[in-house]
Amino acid sequence: MNEGKKRSKEIDKEELKKRLTSTQYNVTQENGTEPPFNNEYWDNDREGIYVDIITGKPLFTSKNKYNPGCGWPSFTKPIDRKIIKEKRDTSYDMERIEVRSKDSDSHLGHVFNDGPKESGGLRYCINSAALKFIPLKDLEKEGYGEYLRLFTGS
Repeated sequence: MNEGKKRSKEIDKEELKKRLTSTQYNVTQENGTEPPFNNEYWDNDREGIYVDIITGKPLFTSKNKYNPGCGWPSFTKPIDRKIIKEKRDTSYDMERIEVRSKDSDSHLGHVFNDGPKESGGLRYCINSAALKFIPLKDLEKEGYGEYLRLFTGS
């Protein structure tokens, strides 16, 4: 019984290849990186939340998004640290901390210590291809009504 539950949670790579664009698949499943300044959300300034393109789990909010000039969407923190995992990444002869979605184990991007000091000093540099944006006006309609509180303060 436990084995069956485990299998049902696994991501079907062939299904993902059909559902995702080649860039989305490359970024999330093959640890790729999309080009800076040439991706969907790097300059998005609308209010809303960013969810995992694979599972739909909320990851980041526009309240914590800022533009550091790097060409990728950047955030000072996730909605909840429990929904992501971080791991050491030494690829390309660099020392970085990779950010992955906990539920889908998809590559999201990296976290750096050069973010705004007043917001904790972190910069979650995330690939647009790993995200889907849900505008504030659509949160309820798309099933994310509970996240309206992040924008109203209640």
